[in-house]
Amino acid sequence: MKITLKYILISLSVIIVCGTFIYAVKEVRDQQRDYRTLFQRYYHVYAPELPDKIDFAGEKVPLDLFYVRESLDREIVANTFTHSATILMFKRACRWFPVIEPVLKKNGIPDDFKFLALAESNLSNVVSSSGAEGFWQFMKPTGQKYGLEITDEVDERYNLEKSTEAACQYFLEAFQQYKSWTLVAASFNRGIDGVNKAIEKQHKTDYYNLFVVDETARYVYRILAMKQIYKNPVKYGFYLKQGDFYPPLNTYTVSVDSNITDLPAFAEKQKINYRVLREFNPWLRRYSLTNKPGKKYVLTLPMDGSLSWDVLKRNLPESETFFNDTLKIDLAK
Repeated sequence: MKITLKYILISLSVIIVCGTFIYAVKEVRDQQRDYRTLFQRYYHVYAPELPDKIDFAGEKVPLDLFYVRESLDREIVANTFTHSATILMFKRACRWFPVIEPVLKKNGIPDDFKFLALAESNLSNVVSSSGAEGFWQFMKPTGQKYGLEITDEVDERYNLEKSTEAACQYFLEAFQQYKSWTLVAASFNRGIDGVNKAIEKQHKTDYYNLFVVDETARYVYRILAMKQIYKNPVKYGFYLKQGDFYPPLNTYTVSVDSNITDLPAFAEKQKINYRVLREFNPWLRRYSLTNKPGKKYVLTLPMDGSLSWDVLKRNLPESETFFNDTLKIDLAK
């Protein structure tokens, strides 16, 4: 009797363990099935739509050519799904386009060239592997050719107003030669000599029918893609509010006509610190500023209280709709 009871208890234990294991495996399988079902139900990726027509600086893009259409498609797909970089594009543009746009306008440069700065640096003071620097990515010799001061202490490739002026001078010079803003943009990447060689050997003066190196082949299309997404963000899945952006800065300027041997001490006298001084004047490259006789430097400084985000965000206009769209924000909830 005791032996029989013992076997019964062992059998029950085995059944319970096996049942628990089978249930656990079934539960895991159910969870995996539910996850796959939810993933398939809610995660969808769609091909972004291409525009019926698009232009650069008023010059029509021949989208009827399959290789032109597919080249633009590549850059729109890349920029649509590179979410972090594209969102930063919108955020930074709110702060820096108002600086770039009037300089372009003053020099008679089409407004679309602001998107060239996006293609170059995404409006960030980056340094390329080849040594190009600043928002406009000037190489040192090119920057100096167009009037930028580049020394150990000062690098005006990081001065947005002056580097934009330099870029405008380049654009105007190139346009005198090409009479095409599209070729002007391409030459900013490839160089005038590089574009001239391609034109000479291929007997074509149309960017879209020139065979050029891959970087330049993608360059204008990248600019066009950024323009298209910026002007139609909701169409490409970017539901952005004005409050999402980086607001313009509240600043004033001071002129300096003598040496500053200690920039951190100078900053303290302005009731800021060296970190803030460099934030507003990234063209300063050292701890001192040597001034030649008769020369003046203009330093940009923050207005009182304007380092506060709560103060700066007042520069962002309130809107009932998403950025560059008519869709009301409350209707999208």
